[in-house]
Amino acid sequence: MNIEKIKFQLDKNSDQHLYIQLYSKIKKLILDGTLKPHTKLPPIRKFADELNVNNVTIVNAYNLLQKENLVYKKVGSGTFVNIINYDMDIEVDYKQYLYTLNKEKINHYIYNSENIIDFSNTTPTNDLFPVEDFKYVINLVLDRDKGNAFKYQESQGYYPLRETIKNYLSNYTINCDTSNIQIISGAQQGIDILSKALIDYGDIVFTESPTYTGAIAAFKSRAAKIIEIPIKKDGIDLNYLEDKLRNFRPKFIYVMPNFQNPTGYTYSKLKKIKLLELANKYETLVVEDDYLNDISFNNKYPETLKSLDKNNRVIYIKSFSKTFMPGLRLGFMIIPISIQNEILVAKHISDISTSGLMQRVLDLYIKMGLFKKHINEINKIYKKRFDLMVKSLSNYIPKQVSYSIPEGGLNFWLSLPHGYLSDELHELCFKKGILITPGSIFYANKVKSNSFRISIASVNESIIEAGISRLSEIINDLFNKSDINKYHFNPLTHL
Repeated sequence: MNIEKIKFQLDKNSDQHLYIQLYSKIKKLILDGTLKPHTKLPPIRKFADELNVNNVTIVNAYNLLQKENLVYKKVGSGTFVNIINYDMDIEVDYKQYLYTLNKEKINHYIYNSENIIDFSNTTPTNDLFPVEDFKYVINLVLDRDKGNAFKYQESQGYYPLRETIKNYLSNYTINCDTSNIQIISGAQQGIDILSKALIDYGDIVFTESPTYTGAIAAFKSRAAKIIEIPIKKDGIDLNYLEDKLRNFRPKFIYVMPNFQNPTGYTYSKLKKIKLLELANKYETLVVEDDYLNDISFNNKYPETLKSLDKNNRVIYIKSFSKTFMPGLRLGFMIIPISIQNEILVAKHISDISTSGLMQRVLDLYIKMGLFKKHINEINKIYKKRFDLMVKSLSNYIPKQVSYSIPEGGLNFWLSLPHGYLSDELHELCFKKGILITPGSIFYANKVKSNSFRISIASVNESIIEAGISRLSEIINDLFNKSDINKYHFNPLTHL
């Protein structure tokens, strides 16, 4: 049914906000099938005039619908009804993965146990936050800028910060113009606005397999078709990738070439160069999510794809969340001029602009050399955790379990023998006070995985050895109790 034929009645005397009323009415029409998939909703201004409300009412209603994946937006085209019951089973937040477990048990284990060891969390511990330095810089900014610090910034970002980031990128031999830098509220927003700007319903996106769950969710929310490309220890499977490129035309290839999440793998320089050659040959873009390049344990930073990009094929995304303060939600993208307008529109629709105060603080924090100082300090701490983790894995983990030692980052990727499921190990660990992340959540299509991720981000040195010892005991219990023949699935041999 054409939505313009439907008469909407909003009660302006109701205690319920008008946008909530409108959102509820449209949601009901979508869920009961009255509004079919891909039906275009009325333009904001026209709809507002018809209902005698302001534009913000319509915008807020549409935004609520989009958050529930009931509608999708095409930049420059409008808002459309999404396909309901589309397979949206990828959990962005690890804790959501625990929905299958009894809630009372979750509360009991998490809130009542003092012996929980959390290898699942990739967020830094509070003691790593540079609170005193940050407080000092905030006061400097407020004294300097007064009320100007609280003004909206332009959507592209605070110009002095963009200039500072341009200079900062020289550490990675990345050369770019300030006009190509887009400030974002964390890497996840970068992925989201990129998806809004570039992906239309049914478009194809290539990702590594396994990959970051937040990216999977963002692409699925745009109803993209995700084609997974296996990743090996030295990087993405180039033969498999080229075979798919011959047959499909992806909007982009999403990769994390350094200290990849979840595997911790780093691409060889040769693979990085070959990947860029393929992108140029088949005329596609590459989205480089520079997850944790600053956390390196061999005294040098691995080369980014962007630093090797001679044909402007790479969209570079970097967040300061994992290396600075997660709650600040600050990051940036380097974007080709060809898509700059689309990105700016998508950013403005998302949140107008990233916090002006926080942009000014980060700008001064970097200029004063405090960010570099902080990176050096946390690298020393993570190196101690890393060394202890490597030693503990060597001493305790059963020989049947395979793993590789990353060159940096926060994650280790372990694989049980084929036939065992990491989901089952996850449940056993959970009951024994150990949190790990099962590999199955890192795939766009539901798979049974024998691999799992552990992280050094939220565990200090005092508990790493005890935690790995306990994990090893649980793995041995799994080996002793399991009948390997009861599982019938194709192992993920490419890992």
